[in-house]
Amino acid sequence: MLGLLLGLAVTILVGYLIVKKYKAQFVLLCGGIILMCFAVLFGLGEILPANKSTGWVGFDIFEFIKNLFSTRAADLGLMIMAVGGFARYMDKIGASEALVNIAVKPLNAIKAPYLVLALAYIVGQILNIFIPSASGLGLLLMLTIFPILVNLGVSREGAAALIATTACLDLGPASGNAVLAAKTANIDIAEYFVGYQLKLAIITMLVISTSHFFVQKWFDKRQALTGGGSEYDASLEVNLDKQDKQASPVPAVYVLLPLLPLVLILTFSKLLVSSIKMNVATAMIISLFIAMLFEFVRKKDVKQVFAEMQVFFDGMGKQFAAVVTLIVAGETFAKGLTAVGAIDTIISGAQTFGFGVFLMTLVMVLIIALSAIVMGSGNAPFFAFAALAPKVAGGLGISPVLMVLPMQLVAGIARSMSPITAVIVAVSGVANVSPFDLIKRTALPMAFALITVFLGTFLLYH
Repeated sequence: MLGLLLGLAVTILVGYLIVKKYKAQFVLLCGGIILMCFAVLFGLGEILPANKSTGWVGFDIFEFIKNLFSTRAADLGLMIMAVGGFARYMDKIGASEALVNIAVKPLNAIKAPYLVLALAYIVGQILNIFIPSASGLGLLLMLTIFPILVNLGVSREGAAALIATTACLDLGPASGNAVLAAKTANIDIAEYFVGYQLKLAIITMLVISTSHFFVQKWFDKRQALTGGGSEYDASLEVNLDKQDKQASPVPAVYVLLPLLPLVLILTFSKLLVSSIKMNVATAMIISLFIAMLFEFVRKKDVKQVFAEMQVFFDGMGKQFAAVVTLIVAGETFAKGLTAVGAIDTIISGAQTFGFGVFLMTLVMVLIIALSAIVMGSGNAPFFAFAALAPKVAGGLGISPVLMVLPMQLVAGIARSMSPITAVIVAVSGVANVSPFDLIKRTALPMAFALITVFLGTFLLYH
């Protein structure tokens, strides 16, 4: 019980500091170190096994952190960094924008505004598989889908709310959260995507799309009756037109470049060619060099192409600083909770009071959801608690993936209900509407999505 109380106290302190905008990495890191110190002080658990100890338990805490950096940077971290670098390069050469432009073209032929809005969500969510940055995708869609919706008669708030949620499901091998989830569940990323994410995502996407249709239509009718809405800024359309015209055209074949990593990963996996193995990082590097060859042909300037390749490494560095460090910090905090015995106490307590798989999964999902809304991030809460999933799942006698899957998807969904998350702020800024007006419109579709993911996990996989 002492371990549980210590874990609860430190968790509350960590949550409070993160809400107060203290740097999440260092808050989680310090929280984990404090808990490990408590574990040593009160004899609640060990930090490292005897055969891996430095010889003094005080140094073992930092040896554990060093080991985490070594393993995460070399394996999981490298995958995430390669994904981030490739995404930056696709954006740099205009391939991401070309993919978005061609994907939204069919929507121009439909004249029913809210049907276009509902279909636009599906298009945007599919694009998110290849363009993993929620903010980056949101801004690209503001250049393409937003003017279409507004011209058809959808309010700017409704169009912006739709666009802000297009990346709410972090799907596919290009998602850092999905890569971490697959690693935590100890399964291949292709298997995780096709075998688990995809079935649940299709159902959830249909629910979100349908709810957007009715929710945004209802809000727009209400806004028209009350004369509400944000003050119109005529400069928005001018700015969008200007940005659209400034974009340099690229060959049509460039729309295929962002698709290459997914094609490679799915082809060379248990799904198709099982004799050849394809790692996420390897797929990204191969795709990078194929894209580079296209750039050589297009620009015929080796020096310029090589210079532009630097954005790949810049993107890798950004992912290390923002994501890999957060994973290490989150796992350090999780180790602290485990070391003081808090997780074992929760599992044994749940078994004693009859908390089955359903209720324990609900508790884990609610913790992630509330944390994501408060923090404005899907990464921070998922990275902090993902490492606990295998232990909790093991205590309940289920596969870790059945605990990790709803946690991972809910993190992105709940993020879209926060007024301080990056994509909400970015989209509302371009649309010239309040972030709070946006989350009023995203809250209900995302609430339906949360329920669908949670119940769908049990109906499909348990």
